[in-house]
Amino acid sequence: MIRVQYFARYREALGLDGEQLNATFSDLEHLRQHLLSRGGVWAVLAEQNLMCARNQELCSLDEPLQAGDEVAFFPTVTGG
Repeated sequence: MIRVQYFARYREALGLDGEQLNATFSDLEHLRQHLLSRGGVWAVLAEQNLMCARNQELCSLDEPLQAGDEVAFFPTVTGG
């Protein structure tokens, strides 16, 4: 099982804070592709500047996944 959390405008667009998936994914990109295949509002996760973390550590989409991992997707933060 992989726990996925969505933050900021991703949470708002998707209408949920997170979910648990009982599936196996080799890396974050495969997980993201699975989520994108849902269509509709899930397209928000196709953004170029998407940021992600595995077990509370920033990482890239080629980060390997294992059962029990926690994944977070969030947009880049800009400030002024």
